[in-house]
Order: sequence, then structure tokens, then C-alpha cells
Amino acid sequence: MPQPPPFEHLKNLIVMAIADGSFSEDEVNFLSERCVAMGLDEHAFRDALQAALDDDVAIRLPQAADAQDALLGDLIRMMAADGHLDEQEKQLFALAAAKMGIDDTRLHHLIDELVR
Repeated sequence: MPQPPPFEHLKNLIVMAIADGSFSEDEVNFLSERCVAMGLDEHAFRDALQAALDDDVAIRLPQAADAQDALLGDLIRMMAADGHLDEQEKQLFALAAAKMGIDDTRLHHLIDELVR
């Protein structure tokens, strides 16, 4: 499944990771794995972290359906990385899905694919 531009995708994941006000070791490990998978180095990670910590940061939503699915899938994985689904994370995910126009059927299909 194609990914959105790697830097923006990573920044979106960091925004989700810090949505609950903490940054666990499991979340850092997941982000590190995604960096490697996307071909990003530690400088890109640092830049994405700095950008995500900016007060005006927001998740940038892709337009293409496959990129939306990739983002939502990784947001779900990011939410689950620390073993706790925080209310702020769930709200951020729901808002992102709604703004991308993701219907319940598509969302359930994506979740079903992830748990397989």
C-alpha cells in the first residue's frame, strides 16, 4: 500500500504519539521502525519531531484513498503501540477519519485488515 510523503507521514505519527501528553518507549520504537521502513534517517526523525512539537501543528491529511488508508493504518498502530488507547488519541483519529470522509464500512475493512 503506497505511503504519503515519508516526512509528512512521520510527522503525523508523532502528532498522534504525543496526543495523550506522553511519549512511551514503545511509541519511540514504533516510530523508529517506521523511519527505517520509509528510508528516513535520524535527522529526518529529529526534524519531524521538532515540527510535530510546534504549537500550530496538525495532521496533514492525504487526498488519495490509498494514502489515507496507509495513514489510518499507521495511526491505529501508533495508538496501540503503548498498549493504551487514550481518549485524546481516539478523538484525533476519529477527527482525521471524518475529515477524510472515511465511511464506517471502509474504516471497519481497514481495521479488519490490520488485525489479520
